[in-house]
Amino acid sequence: MVTIVDYKSFEKENGEKFHCLVVQGGLEAVKSKQTGKTYFTAKTVKVPTTFDEQTCLGLIGEKISGVVKKVETDPYDYTVTETGEIIQLNHRYEFVSDEDNIIESNVMQSELVH
Repeated sequence: MVTIVDYKSFEKENGEKFHCLVVQGGLEAVKSKQTGKTYFTAKTVKVPTTFDEQTCLGLIGEKISGVVKKVETDPYDYTVTETGEIIQLNHRYEFVSDEDNIIESNVMQSELVH
């Protein structure tokens, strides 16, 4: 389950406004690479919607079946907000419905089947 914790408004290049729901996954225990100590976190992602601002506001606090999942991508540069440091990442996080997550977990990739 994920929880809608917020929404964000954006503007397309053509000036059209749209909204994204900010969804947060469950609690995760993570071990720090620097200190070796465990801390808790929860991943959040923005999911585009067709909803107006009033609907997005009303959905905050709702729970939805699904997970926030790490997905591999082509490498890209990312600027760490707190430090300004530019790092290279090869993943992003996205919302995956329970149904899609089950299918992904049980279907073999074609290159593994050959």
